[in-house]
Amino acid sequence: MENITILWADDEIDLLKPHIMFLKDKGYDVFTSNNGIEAIEILKSRPFDIVFLDEQMPGLSGIETLMQIKNAFPNLPVVMITKSEEESIMEDAIGSSISDYLIKPVNPNQILLSLKKNLENKKLISEKTTHNYQQQFRSIGMEISNRLNFNEWIDVYRKLIYWELELEKSNDSGITDILKMQKDEAGQVFSRYVETNYLDWIQGKTAERPIMSHTLVKDKLLPLIDESQGLFFILIDNLRYDQWKVLQPIIEEYFRVEKDEIYYSILPTTTQYARNTMFSGLMPTEIEKKYPKYWVNEDEEGTKNQYESELLGEQLKRYGRDIKFSYHKILNLNAGRKLVETLPNLMGNKLNVIVYNFVDMLSHARTEMEVIRELADDEAAYRSITVSWFEHSPLIEIIKFLAEKKMTVVITTDHGSVKVDAPVRIIGDKATNTNLRYKTGRSLSYNRKEVFEIKNPADGFLPRGNVSSNFVFCRNTDFFAYPNNYNYYVNYYKNTFQHGGISMEEIMVPFITLKPR
Repeated sequence: MENITILWADDEIDLLKPHIMFLKDKGYDVFTSNNGIEAIEILKSRPFDIVFLDEQMPGLSGIETLMQIKNAFPNLPVVMITKSEEESIMEDAIGSSISDYLIKPVNPNQILLSLKKNLENKKLISEKTTHNYQQQFRSIGMEISNRLNFNEWIDVYRKLIYWELELEKSNDSGITDILKMQKDEAGQVFSRYVETNYLDWIQGKTAERPIMSHTLVKDKLLPLIDESQGLFFILIDNLRYDQWKVLQPIIEEYFRVEKDEIYYSILPTTTQYARNTMFSGLMPTEIEKKYPKYWVNEDEEGTKNQYESELLGEQLKRYGRDIKFSYHKILNLNAGRKLVETLPNLMGNKLNVIVYNFVDMLSHARTEMEVIRELADDEAAYRSITVSWFEHSPLIEIIKFLAEKKMTVVITTDHGSVKVDAPVRIIGDKATNTNLRYKTGRSLSYNRKEVFEIKNPADGFLPRGNVSSNFVFCRNTDFFAYPNNYNYYVNYYKNTFQHGGISMEEIMVPFITLKPR
C-alpha cells in the first residue's frame, strides 16, 4: 500500500486537504498540483500509479491535460473528477480512456473505492476467486466420486471449465495446480464411465443416453430448421467447450445465446468418424453399407471427408426435409474471404452449413511447428490464440453479417482435443494408423489395462480393416508411443493437443444456439 503514489491535480486543491490527509493516513503517497501544465511536469519527474484530475481547471483544461497525459503515459490510470454531469463532457472523458469518473463533491470513501477498483482490482478478484473455488473444491470432488449419469457429467465439466477460466485471473499458482489435479481426477473417472456405457449407448441398449454425433442433426438441428426462416450451421472443427467460452463474449456483442448445450462425440473422436457420422446421421459401418461411395476407409487413398454435403443431403431427405441448403468448407483465409462476399446470395436458403477448419489446423501446427508451441505453451495460451484468430478472421465478419440480417445461427463442432502427457506403449505393423489417441490394425500389442479396447469393431459400428483388426483408445491424457525411438517420440509429442480418444475435452463438445439481438 505504501508504494502506491497518487498525483491529484485540481485548481481548488487547498480545499481537498481533508481528502489528501485521509489518503496519507491510509498509507498512500499523495502529490498535488493546481493546474494541468504543472501536473504534466510532475508526472515527467517521477513514476506515479494513478492520477486524480479535475475536469474544470483554468488554462489547460482537464480534458486537454488528460489527452497530454495519455499521449505521454498511455497506461497510466486517470480518474476524472468534475462538477458537471453533462453527458457530452462524460463522453469526451470516457472516449479519452479514463479509468473512472467521479462527480463533485466527492467523499473520501469514494476516492478509496476508486483506488481499490483501479489499482487493487486484480488482487481482490484473485483472492475472491481462489476463496470461492476452495469452497467448491469439496463439493465437486464429491460429485466426481458419485455414480454420475451423462447429464451430471456435463454439469461437472461445465464447473471445471468455469473454474479453469476464472482461476486464470488468479496469481495463486498453488490453487491452479489443485484445479489441474481435480480436473485430471475427473478425466480419469469420466474415461472409465464412457468405457462402461459407450457400447450400450450406440447399440441402443439403454434409453438413458446422451445426444451423440449420429443423433445430433435429428434431435437438435432439424427442430431449429423447422422453426426458423433460415438457419446458419457453423461447425468449427476441433472446438473445445473452453474455447467456445472464451469466444462467447465476443459473439454476444452481436447475438444472444439462447441455448448453451453439450453433446457427446462418438469414438474415435476424429473428423473422419465424428463429422461423417454427424452429417449422415449414421454410424461409420452404416455409412459404409448404405452409401459405400461416400465412405473412405483409413487404409484407402483419398480425403476422408469429401462427401459431407452429400451425406447431409441424404439425411435431410430421410427425415422428409426436402429443403434448399448450401455447404461450404473453409480451409484457408482466401476461402473465408470469398464466402463473406457471397453471403448475400445464401439468404434464400433454408439451411447454410459452414465448416471452418482453423482450430484443427492450430492443434496440428502446435505439434509440428516450434513457434506455435511457444505461442500456445499451455491451455490458457491455446485459448488466447483461438480468440486472436477469431477476432481477425473472416468468421467474425460472417457473424456480424448474420447478426445484421437477424439470422438464427448454430455454432458447434465434431470433437475436441486434449493436451496429452502420459505415454502408453503399443506395437503395430506398417498398416497401423498414425493417430496418437486411437489405433486400429491386425497386429497390435499393448497392455489391455491401459486402454479401452473394442475387440470386435462391429460392436462399435467401426469398419474392420481385416479379419483380426480391432480398435484401442487412450484414456484421459494418455497417448500411444512405439518402443522404437521411444524417448524421442515421447518428448516430441508430450504436451501436444491430440484427439481420437476418450476424454472430457474430446467427447463433451458445444452445441450453441444463437438468436439475433
